[in-house]
Amino acid sequence: MGQTANIRREAESEAKAVARNLRISPRKLNLVAQLIRGKKVSTALADLQFSQKRIAQDVKKCLESAIANAENNHDLDIDALVVAQAYVGKSIVMKRIQFHGRGKTGRVTKPFANITIVVRQAGE
Repeated sequence: MGQTANIRREAESEAKAVARNLRISPRKLNLVAQLIRGKKVSTALADLQFSQKRIAQDVKKCLESAIANAENNHDLDIDALVVAQAYVGKSIVMKRIQFHGRGKTGRVTKPFANITIVVRQAGE
């Protein structure tokens, strides 16, 4: 009973957002996720704004969604939010072929990835 109440209390002080089927490999997306893990939300948004990575804008959009979820659904203070978790998962992989000379072909894989961002109030 006590452990369930503790989990529920943690869930009230955090919010999450998920971006699915981003057209990038999970390995490359994880580099951007590492950039924002454990940082204050304002710093993380600034880092994503000025990042040179193409996918940073999609990650920024997901982070803004998590912030909006925290504000509207859980009544959390935006200035006290921290990116508690940012984890990446694999999604589908499109398989294509590329033609080479002399009747040969090569395989081209086009991977997709998911990212989940969890924001938590810093004072908790």
